[in-house]
Amino acid sequence: MAKEESPKLKQCQGLVQEKKRKSKEEGVDRVVDNGFSEQLREVNEKTKKKTKRQKKDEDLITMPKEENMRSKHCREFDDVKKKRKSKEEISDGVEENGFSEQPREVNEERKKKTKRENEKVNDQDLIAMSKEENGMSKHCRKFNDGKKKKKRERNQEEEKDEDHIGMVKQENCKFKLCQESEKEKIKDEKGGGEEDGKSFFPTVSIAIAGSIIDNAQSLQLATLLAGQIARAATIFQIDEVIVFDSEVASNQDSALASPEITESGASFLMSILRYLETPQYLRRSYFPMCNNLKYVGLLPPLDAPHHVRKHEWSPYREGITLAGNQSNSEGTLVNVGLNKNVMVEQVIEPRVRVTVAMGADRSQEADFPKKIVPASSPREKMGLYWGYKVRYASSISSVFRESPYKSGYDYIIGTSEHGRIVNSSDLDLPKFRHLLIAFGGLGGLEESIEEDGNLTEVKDVKTVFNDYLNTCPNQGSRTIRSEEAVFICLQYFQEPIARASQRFKKL
Repeated sequence: MAKEESPKLKQCQGLVQEKKRKSKEEGVDRVVDNGFSEQLREVNEKTKKKTKRQKKDEDLITMPKEENMRSKHCREFDDVKKKRKSKEEISDGVEENGFSEQPREVNEERKKKTKRENEKVNDQDLIAMSKEENGMSKHCRKFNDGKKKKKRERNQEEEKDEDHIGMVKQENCKFKLCQESEKEKIKDEKGGGEEDGKSFFPTVSIAIAGSIIDNAQSLQLATLLAGQIARAATIFQIDEVIVFDSEVASNQDSALASPEITESGASFLMSILRYLETPQYLRRSYFPMCNNLKYVGLLPPLDAPHHVRKHEWSPYREGITLAGNQSNSEGTLVNVGLNKNVMVEQVIEPRVRVTVAMGADRSQEADFPKKIVPASSPREKMGLYWGYKVRYASSISSVFRESPYKSGYDYIIGTSEHGRIVNSSDLDLPKFRHLLIAFGGLGGLEESIEEDGNLTEVKDVKTVFNDYLNTCPNQGSRTIRSEEAVFICLQYFQEPIARASQRFKKL
């Protein structure tokens, strides 16, 4: 048994020894692994980092390749743009790269030359365009200027003609409608109707030189001056305002006149006086828009009795005749400032100013036919002041010769600082029918009479007038303005005129 087990033991021992060797080798290997494990780890980390970098580089290389492939067209387009810009810069200036070796002064001179040439080309183009435009516009401007001038001239002529025609129509129409009353007046003036003188009121007229406007320094001041004359005439119940012209005085003072006043002083003063005397509801029909009436809105209203408001009742009203009439009726429509036009019995041309008797009954309807009466009827029948008339005279002598009254002016008074001094209470005026008070211009009545060709034989100014008075003695100022003299004189003559009119009524 011992002999049989020995080979088996030997085999087992051999196996055990091999295992021990293997275990030893494994142990040695483990020791080696543990000794060099750290170095291997470092090597492994470095290799890993290298691989990561390589991957990133590959990614970066592959991405721009794709982007470059896509942006080839854009780059080409940008290159074309850059080439164009470079060409433009080269054409506008000088090629700096090509001429960099040359001095700067030559380059600057060439730049200036090129700029001048370009400016010349542009200027020539602009000149050609402007010539074409001016060639077309010159004719148009001349044509338009000619049209404007013609229109202005026509408008001025039409305004003057309309004013003159309107005044003539009014006078003719009133004369035709009031023949009976005119006949009675003529009889009274001749001395045959003294018994009927109780209903007749003496008239007071004033004559003013149109040259007073030439002293105004602006259109606004001239308008205010004319407004003061109108206010004075209304306050003191003046029946007629005569504006006489003085060519010499106007020529001497033309340098003082405002450039805004295109007309003469007399015509300007007349237009303002007529405008203010006309009732408000009739002004648009008689006075078109013009430069003379630019500042009329600044003037205070006259508020005369014939300026009747729409809601007020009055036995008389001023009106203007209209074109056409009511159906199945004979007569004329008249605008008297009410909500409805009034029908009158007479047939009259349109655009004529008339005085309409509205009747004594306030409850009468507007459709009831009314009558046209003379403008003097409100004064004679009811004692109502019914405004003033405006008349033009070419000289002071024509003021006397062209009187609207057949018998002329009964008594003429001149006002001057060289006249005689009399107290208002001591002044005794004779009986008169038509009194005239004359006021001088900038040079006084003496200068107006000296320059009048019809009064060359007159040596003494006092002989032209029935009386020559100084109504404001001991004045503190060297001069008294015309608008101030009108107020002073008319107040001075209030009592003497009242005494003379009472004397006239008793007779």
